[in-house]
Amino acid sequence: MNQDALVVVTGASRGVGREAVRALAGAHGLNVLAVARDEGALRALRQVCSEGPGEVEVLALDLARPGAVDQVVHRVGRRRVLGLLNNAGLLRKRTFGAWTAEDLGALYHVNAHVPLLLVQALVDRLSGDPAGHVVNIGSMGGVQGSVKFAGLVGYSASKMALAGITECLAEELRDRQVRCNCLALGAVDTDMLREAFPGYQAPVTAEAMGREVARFLVDGHKFFNGKVLPMSLTTP
Repeated sequence: MNQDALVVVTGASRGVGREAVRALAGAHGLNVLAVARDEGALRALRQVCSEGPGEVEVLALDLARPGAVDQVVHRVGRRRVLGLLNNAGLLRKRTFGAWTAEDLGALYHVNAHVPLLLVQALVDRLSGDPAGHVVNIGSMGGVQGSVKFAGLVGYSASKMALAGITECLAEELRDRQVRCNCLALGAVDTDMLREAFPGYQAPVTAEAMGREVARFLVDGHKFFNGKVLPMSLTTP
């Protein structure tokens, strides 16, 4: 394997993204470019991973800002990208009647537009042998037929868009040796979940889910392509 190859993880400073970086660099020995807004948290993550076989480099960046995708591409350079984990997400909760166009635009931009634009910008680096793997982190709230919750219509709709984008990308990239899947996560003990549902205790830790997401990024494309896969202990 190309020693300069790497995987790119967005939303890497906390929660599932942080734990996925730890597993990718540690258990899987991969080089990781960790992208997030919180520079201090990224430095701490790099230190935690410093004794593992994989190297972690960090990029403090707000993906919602203009030109952010270009900055990621510039940092990657000409290196081969084995995997892209689109984990960065935005959650806004509003009483129905209080939604604004700005709210919806922000949610769709971070949760749907940025993942698509990152894949488009990095497709040449993802193409090759072995096949590159794009994993989009969705939500059970964005799965048709799942339980929905008041106040999250904008968030859930943006995650539904991400699921549709995933299916479309698998077809768009079919001849480029790039595979794309979406993991629709259920309740995981993260800051985002606690913000949305104060007082609720999630049944899955961020560490446990991060390990599973990392494993899927490494191996899931050997079995799946263009799939939206629920990862939840609850039904429906």
